[in-house]
Amino acid sequence: MTHLADLDPGARALLEQQTIEVPSWAYGNSGTRFKVFGSPGTPRDPYEKIADAAQVHKFTGHAPRVSLHIPWDKVDDYSDLAGFARDHGVSIGMINSNVFQDDDYKLGSLCNPDAGIRRKAVAHHLECIDIMRATGSHELKIWLADGLNYPGQDDLRSRQERLGEGLRQIYAELGEGERLVLEYKFFEPAFYATDIPDWGTSLVHCLALGDKAFVVLDTGHHAPGTNIEFIVAQLLRLGRLGAFDFNSRFYADDDLIVGAADPFQLFRIMNEIVIAGALSPDSGVNFMLDQCHNIEDKIPGQIRSIMNVQEATAKALLVDRAALAEAQAAGDVLGANGVLMDAYDTDVRPLLAELREEHGLAPDPLKAFRATDYLATIARERVGGQQAGWGA
Repeated sequence: MTHLADLDPGARALLEQQTIEVPSWAYGNSGTRFKVFGSPGTPRDPYEKIADAAQVHKFTGHAPRVSLHIPWDKVDDYSDLAGFARDHGVSIGMINSNVFQDDDYKLGSLCNPDAGIRRKAVAHHLECIDIMRATGSHELKIWLADGLNYPGQDDLRSRQERLGEGLRQIYAELGEGERLVLEYKFFEPAFYATDIPDWGTSLVHCLALGDKAFVVLDTGHHAPGTNIEFIVAQLLRLGRLGAFDFNSRFYADDDLIVGAADPFQLFRIMNEIVIAGALSPDSGVNFMLDQCHNIEDKIPGQIRSIMNVQEATAKALLVDRAALAEAQAAGDVLGANGVLMDAYDTDVRPLLAELREEHGLAPDPLKAFRATDYLATIARERVGGQQAGWGA
């Protein structure tokens, strides 16, 4: 067990300044291909999603941005939506494109053999850049479902050339201070070959684009047994880690609450972040959740997620760097491992509770939120209309 006094001033400042972006889609109904379970009070439009996200920031103090997904979060007036967010104490974060749910994209978007469909996909991303500017955002996030189910279905190399050309057209429209972040995914919905299946492919395209292009690392988008913290370290070393999509997975891209499946992995990732100085607000690394809450309440699920990231971060900040370096230099294998394990095994909840109280927050954000009548109120008021869900 540790307390706030156990943190040196520099580490405390980093913990205080850490922010975590939340996704608008986490507040809608979601599920599997078998069933989507609805819940009372589910948002019916982007405004209500933002109102729910603002509750997460209100109780954690560390979730000031909300990512949008287009067209799921389309509105008539994006300036008004941004103003609504500001009035609720948050702002608009990344703008996420969607070129995987239109029938035209059955055989791909930017990689599609049909030039007309590729133009349509590029145009959608240019629309997202316009939305970025209207909402005050500076980042466009791209994830593509493009890929193949069967050998011979299309030419692998030609698809990479089309992808590169489409990305160049999008990148060319970015202005000063704007960024493109490119996500990857090991498999699904393409089961033979995915066009951006790994961090190396994403990095190759980002390097070709220029210094405004960065890799997005989704913690659920890897083959079993992948050493994710190695990827983190390599991308940080190259200055190309743009963002995280935090979640947990047991089998594949499960999108469960971050830290639920393997909290030690989350600690190891945050340890690499601390080593590289990437916890600093000016590091350019955006920490974001990308989760779907299928059976649990959405707002509590997001609050718990923020708390899990904070706990992993606090533990990483407690690592005795001098002792670790000494053990590593001496070849003391177990000693070096023990230094990391000592930090990981530390109960940092009292430390974080004290930090929250010093900032006027409840020591236990989840308990404090559950003591309110917010869920009962939205269940009573949000009657009628179309509930938001994954894909809506």
